Amino acid sequence: MSDLDSAEKPDSGSRRRFIAAGAVAGVTALTTESAMAQVPKADSAGKAGAAVASSDHWTTKTADGKELRLFIRRKQLRNPKAATKLGTILFVHGSSMAGTPVFDLDVPGKPQYNVMNRFARLGYDTWCLDHEGYGRSDKSRNVNYDISTGADDLAAVSQYIIKATGDPKLMLYGISSGALRAALFTERHPDRVRRIILDAFVWTGEGSPTLANRKKRLDEWRASNRRPMDNAMVQSIFTRDHPGTADPEVVKAYADAIMKLDDSVPTGTYVDMSANLPVCDPLKMSVPVMLLRGQFDGIASFEDITNYFAKLPNPDKRFVVMPGIAHSSLQEKNYEIVYTAMEAFFGEPSPVYTG
Repeated sequence: MSDLDSAEKPDSGSRRRFIAAGAVAGVTALTTESAMAQVPKADSAGKAGAAVASSDHWTTKTADGKELRLFIRRKQLRNPKAATKLGTILFVHGSSMAGTPVFDLDVPGKPQYNVMNRFARLGYDTWCLDHEGYGRSDKSRNVNYDISTGADDLAAVSQYIIKATGDPKLMLYGISSGALRAALFTERHPDRVRRIILDAFVWTGEGSPTLANRKKRLDEWRASNRRPMDNAMVQSIFTRDHPGTADPEVVKAYADAIMKLDDSVPTGTYVDMSANLPVCDPLKMSVPVMLLRGQFDGIASFEDITNYFAKLPNPDKRFVVMPGIAHSSLQEKNYEIVYTAMEAFFGEPSPVYTG
């Protein structure tokens, strides 16, 4: 949150908008009325009048004796020198799609669903990648591209971004298996991460109805390195937990964007999330963390997330429960709740006093 020494302090009504959830200190439920961040924001339509520039990049990593190409997209203000640069964000996608359909999504008449444009207009230098096996990145290896492989991708991509921007530390946002990839990468390279947001994250998988159903098909996932993707599969992401959380036209645009890049995706993250959890260790997560969990998300139980949260060693941590949201938070009707939480956490100053 913003420094209250340099801004008007919130009244008691504002403070009441943050209510404790559960018995774990620091867990908050965020309502649609929340004035959580006192940082600059784009308006509700995602339009701030500033032009956003887009550029595509590639970097390489070495695996199995091969040089493998990884696709990266960058979006920032067309004239970044005229704006205050708030930091560099790397967005990390999940199991069933490449990066741009999630973070650089164009929905006719609904520009608010383009996450990269939103944060670029705030003054962030924003990036997303296609993991190996997805989208425009290399798909030549006969492997299932598991979570550890995704963390390797982030090591290569983060090195490229740090060199390109001169920013020594990145802010990370990962969703679903992207949160697991981002967390594992951060455990390995904490020196490259300023802050990290883990959305739709799972730790042990205990109490997860979605993963319980997925385990029934574990032999199928293990038998093949890829699984087919179609519009019905994308639709199921928005209906399996709680139908009605997303507008049909947004889901259609999202599915169309995914299908333009892939008609199949790797099985590795499904295998890991069904059979190999935990793949992350909270005690190794030394940077500031915010956990986001949709009210209806079936990937992780509240107990699983709060157990992970309690073990995080850095006192700069948040657990935000997002009402009316299921698994794919950024494409749902209550997207503004997600943005508000993200803007607050990424815009929060470092503590002056740490004890």
